[in-house]
Amino acid sequence: MKRFLWRGFVGLLGLWLIVTAASFGYNLATNATAAPPPGLKYVDAGGIKTRYDQWGTSGTPVVLVHGAAESVDTWSRLVPLLAKNHRVYAYDITGYGYSERKAPYTIEHLAGQLLGFLDAMHLGGPGEPRPILVGHSLGAGVAAEATLEAPARMGGIVFLDGDGLPLPGGKAGPPRWLIIPPYRTSLFRLVLDQGWLLKKIYNSVCSPDCPQMDVDAWTRPFRQPGAEKAIWQMTANGIPAVAPERLAKLKDLKLPKVVVFGADDTNGGNAAETATRIGAPKPTLIPNANHLTLISNPAEVAAAINGLR
Repeated sequence: MKRFLWRGFVGLLGLWLIVTAASFGYNLATNATAAPPPGLKYVDAGGIKTRYDQWGTSGTPVVLVHGAAESVDTWSRLVPLLAKNHRVYAYDITGYGYSERKAPYTIEHLAGQLLGFLDAMHLGGPGEPRPILVGHSLGAGVAAEATLEAPARMGGIVFLDGDGLPLPGGKAGPPRWLIIPPYRTSLFRLVLDQGWLLKKIYNSVCSPDCPQMDVDAWTRPFRQPGAEKAIWQMTANGIPAVAPERLAKLKDLKLPKVVVFGADDTNGGNAAETATRIGAPKPTLIPNANHLTLISNPAEVAAAINGLR
């Protein structure tokens, strides 16, 4: 029996050494980073070097706050429609896109970046125009926290495919904390290299009206220096979000609010409950749309934002 156990231990030890060596080898072979696209614009936002862009020349300003794994580029189909009637601004949340990656990735820290971005764009201050914040998915929580911290600066808020709340289940489970270096680096890079898998995930949250996924455009930000570390830090305790009791304080704020969801969305929360919680009118549900309405149904999303009163 002892000999059997010893052989089993030696076998497992050998397997561990092989897997570990393979992981180190793979990480070394895939250690190169990708260059950011040329011509990106940056501004200091709350002490964070923040990538941003802007469009339009007149109208009420609209600030777009993207969701998890997204960036300024995710808004590309919606921006031209909004820019007809608004000055439109979008930025990359720290931890995503091409902005500087700077911890801690709490909802308060992300809201601080947003408020700093408003400062840099001269929005919401004394004598300055008050912007409409449009938060998609994770961005709904960021926009909500910023609004709660500085309600007088805002001209309205739109919850797009997101309820601003923590994910069900709260903190990450055991499988997450069991993944340690170097294996998590290998796992991270292996996922980025599986275009077929990423397309499958994209198609599962986007309606048939979505264009084909540009895998390089979506994964390039995650090949930037520090991207992997930031993702693990940001998601260590679940997606940054606002506590339910704090989010409910939006109901007392006298500013325009809109909730827009894809009717088939099962990832962003409950649209009707979200509208009730924040004191918004009955939500706008876009038929046959899923979690990425900003991509699949930009005309409907733009109409809801334009109609904000």
